[in-house]
Amino acid sequence: MRTATRIAGITLLALLAWQALVVLAELPRFILPGPGLVLATLWTSRALIAEHALVTATEVLLGLGIGAALGFVSAILLAASPLARSLLRPMLVFSQAIPVFALAPILTLWLGYGLLSKIAMALLIIYFPVTSAFFDALMRTPPGWLELARVMNARPSRTLWRIRVPAALPGFASGLRLAAVYAPIGAIIGEWVGASRGLGYLMLLANGRAKIDLMFAALIVLAVLTLILHATVDKLCRRLWET
Repeated sequence: MRTATRIAGITLLALLAWQALVVLAELPRFILPGPGLVLATLWTSRALIAEHALVTATEVLLGLGIGAALGFVSAILLAASPLARSLLRPMLVFSQAIPVFALAPILTLWLGYGLLSKIAMALLIIYFPVTSAFFDALMRTPPGWLELARVMNARPSRTLWRIRVPAALPGFASGLRLAAVYAPIGAIIGEWVGASRGLGYLMLLANGRAKIDLMFAALIVLAVLTLILHATVDKLCRRLWET
């Protein structure tokens, strides 16, 4: 209840500051529309915005799910195999030397203008944070626990799954929280490069037609979707950790 009250208060203050900026600076609506106009557009265009928001949400959720699964498996492989570390870790680091945003046109060319290129973009942008956070946590297992496993003659696979993975789950959760914020960025960039549906496409379309109120309405929906996704992932991570 306190959290909801705090969020409502911050939102109200932000809207008041927004309206004050528009009035005091005498900004035209094609530069910065007032919050009242944007909220009115959000209501009158709710069906259109919802249709495009559903597409973006699908892209984000699929990219997040696949990226998190690949990051989980990759981190375990890197932690369990010195050969995998020597071969894959340099490639993983080198992949970050190429701006992910620059790959969006290539992915669109290879995978088309549909969901696949947007899912791939979201996957690429979250894969490294999830893998890196989980791998670092796996490599920071308390030495006392590992020594106890050696004293008890535990097999390496049993040590990995019974000790190292459970101890590293908070690191994996941290990577997922970051991924929940980054995944919408990847999907939107993919839609900006080439798409026929989605909130990113709707924002470009609205900007090209000088419907700045619609563009801001789509942006607000995107922000709300990202906040809901982050809060959901955070709650799931806390529940899994408590169990």
